[in-house]
Amino acid sequence: MKIVMLGAPGAGKGTQAKMIASKYEIPHISTGDIFRANLKNGTELGKKAKVYMDQGLLVPDELTVDLVMDRLAQEDCKKGYILDGFPRTIPQAEALDAALTRIGEKLDYAVDVDVPDENIVTRMSGRRACTGCGATYHVVFNPSKKGDICETCGEPLVLREDDKPETVQKRLDVYHDQTQPLIEYYTKQGILKRVDGTMDMNDVFAAITDILGA
Repeated sequence: MKIVMLGAPGAGKGTQAKMIASKYEIPHISTGDIFRANLKNGTELGKKAKVYMDQGLLVPDELTVDLVMDRLAQEDCKKGYILDGFPRTIPQAEALDAALTRIGEKLDYAVDVDVPDENIVTRMSGRRACTGCGATYHVVFNPSKKGDICETCGEPLVLREDDKPETVQKRLDVYHDQTQPLIEYYTKQGILKRVDGTMDMNDVFAAITDILGA
C-alpha cells in the first residue's frame, strides 16, 4: 500500500499519516526526516544535500527524489509506505512517478485531507504554546484551565509567529499555488481520494480506512 498524503498546512494530514502508519504497520516518511537521517549518518546523498542547505538553497528535485527512493528501498517499506510532505509540486510528482516506474512500482492512493482555508486559519491562530516547556493548547479545542498560563509549568502561553493569521494565510497561498495542482494530477491518474478534514480526527481516520480497506 503506497500512499501520498495531500492537504494544506494545518489540515491534519501529518496526524492522519501517523495513525495510518500505526494501523497498517507501514512507515510514515517525511522528507524532513530523510534529510536529517542522511545528514546525521553522513551518507553520500546527505553530503550532496548539505552543500545546498548550508547555502540556504532548496535541495534540487532530482536529489530529493534520489533521497526518497533510497529510503523507499529499505526493508521496512516492503509492505508499503506513506509519503507526507512530498511531492509538493508537479515536477516532483513526475520525477517520483518516473523513478517508481523504473523499479516496476507505482503509487496506490493520493489521500487529500480537505479543509477550507478559513477553518485552517481559525485552527492555527487559536494555538497557544508554552514559553517554558513547549506544551501546546488551543483557545477553543484545548484551552488551558489557567487561562494564558501553562497548566504544567506555570509559564506564559503565546501565539507563535507561525500561527498568526497573516502568516498562516501566506503559507496557504503558497500551498494553493504549488501543491494544489497535484490534486488534478492524481485525479487524472485515478488514484486521488478526498476526505472531509473538518470532521473529528477519528471520523477523518475512519473515512480514510474505509477507502484503504480494513
